[in-house]
Amino acid sequence: MQVIDHQPHAWLLLEDDSGLLLDVECHHGAVSCSVLIRLNEEELAEYRRDGHAYLDRLAQAIHYSAPILAISASPYKARKLRGYDDQMLQAIRQWQAQAQPAGKATGQG
Repeated sequence: MQVIDHQPHAWLLLEDDSGLLLDVECHHGAVSCSVLIRLNEEELAEYRRDGHAYLDRLAQAIHYSAPILAISASPYKARKLRGYDDQMLQAIRQWQAQAQPAGKATGQG
């Protein structure tokens, strides 16, 4: 798994062997968490057409549908993936290490 795009404080796009996954930060009052979904065929087509801008719109739609709330009727609630925490953390750490300027990762900068 690897991070291939992101919008700071909003979402991460990750890729694994079976496709693209979008991890969206959702905040509703005192409740917050991330919602990870696998992009379906329609979403993949939209992403291929509009790229980053489409992911911004999709992330907003996910966030505003409130899939983390018990009373929510969000269509994304049933699509929420579980069991990817370790893989995502490793991918994020690798991505952050690659994004660091030379010397910073070793404390020499």
